Amino acid sequence: MKIKAGIVGGAGYTAGELIRILLHHEFVELGGIVSSSNAGASVYRVHDDLVGETDLAFSAELAGDEDVVFLCLGHGNSKAWLQKNALPETTHIIDLSNDFRLNADAEFAGREFVYGLPELNKSRIQQAQSIANPGCFATAIQLALLPLAKAGKLTDDIHVSAITGSTGAGQSLSETVHFSWRTNNVSIYKPFTHQHLGEIGESLAQLQPQSDAEMHFIPYRGNFSRGIFASVYTPSDLTQDEARELYKQFYADAPFTTVSDKEIHLKQVVNTNKCLLHVQKQGKQLLITSVIDNLVKGASGQAVQNMNLLFGLPETTGLNLKAGLL
Repeated sequence: MKIKAGIVGGAGYTAGELIRILLHHEFVELGGIVSSSNAGASVYRVHDDLVGETDLAFSAELAGDEDVVFLCLGHGNSKAWLQKNALPETTHIIDLSNDFRLNADAEFAGREFVYGLPELNKSRIQQAQSIANPGCFATAIQLALLPLAKAGKLTDDIHVSAITGSTGAGQSLSETVHFSWRTNNVSIYKPFTHQHLGEIGESLAQLQPQSDAEMHFIPYRGNFSRGIFASVYTPSDLTQDEARELYKQFYADAPFTTVSDKEIHLKQVVNTNKCLLHVQKQGKQLLITSVIDNLVKGASGQAVQNMNLLFGLPETTGLNLKAGLL
């Protein structure tokens, strides 16, 4: 028996990555790929990396017999779509927007959306009906901090600088995604106010409820297309060896999160569902660097990882992807 999967919002970057992964997933049959602006057109006409991979066409609506539906809609649009398009109670939903990530938004139309960070909520995900997929910055930053929170070690201010590729802004055109603006350029945006701070804070509080540590986050726009590189540092009484052992133990059963003994770089994870972490001590500061692909581990790959957990499959099914190192 194959899992019948549908996608809503099929023309965007995350949907393109999701289609690419699901086409080669041995337990998935990809059904309706909804795009109101492209209905009837071949999928490869929009996602041209799929030329020769599929003859599927975009549709105006789902087939109606899906086991799982991925919502690849813009922030704020998933809730509106579900209000107009009721899905059967038996249909799993994996939402890639920020509509249901916070505790205050997790209950909607009789569904409870479980926050879908497998390294934090694996057992809850396995029992869930609906999943709120984490944000890309949130994924990289949380994976850099969860072991410290679990050990009760977040006792001082946390400083984060993280840079993302242009695909993090989505497919809609704006001044800051044009090639002539983005190339040979770096800039900050939403300093200290980024929308992912809420979900990060709730996850850390889940592991360390009494922490008064404040997070100071500066996001950067990078002059590359995909990936996130995050530098996270906070004062710590742990030695470097103690910290590395803490991280390795925490992620011992996490197939996609690896603590590297060597310094890490972005090309090691691009096109994969991996998160690489590196931990080092400088004076009183513990520095954790974290790298992910914003479209895979930060979005579509993690969504498939969550689907695997929902349906009792090994987490890695369909996700053994090779990095584009060269």
